[in-house]
Amino acid sequence: MRIALAEARRAAAEDEVPIGAVVVLDGREIARAHNQPILRRDPTAHAEVLALRAAAERVGAYRLPGSVLYATVEPCAMCLGAALHARVARVVYGAADPKGGAAGTVLDLRAVPALNHEIAVVGGVAAEDSARLLRDFFAARRPRATR
Repeated sequence: MRIALAEARRAAAEDEVPIGAVVVLDGREIARAHNQPILRRDPTAHAEVLALRAAAERVGAYRLPGSVLYATVEPCAMCLGAALHARVARVVYGAADPKGGAAGTVLDLRAVPALNHEIAVVGGVAAEDSARLLRDFFAARRPRATR
């Protein structure tokens, strides 16, 4: 999760929402990424999707069985859906997302019986560090009058 947090800080430095992700396979990091939808002008350029794309490229396959996806924030429906399609074994995330979390906070894609892959989810890992990055990022963007 330390690497994912470092990626989240990179996103903040690029004026992107500070979310980072890392894919680990067989105990080794195979990909890392941070949010870049503004920079890339791409609504799918979330940290998790970018990390999964890089991991798939590295292993030469679109499926990543046995892998673990670490993310600083609970994945949205798109990102958890991508992890399900990639056959990721486990998702570990930091802060819950009360507006868009798809691993149990707002909705739980794992509970959809039509999806034919089971994925383990562990939340709350380095949650305070992840939440602080988000709070600080958005606080810096609020007008002074509302602080």
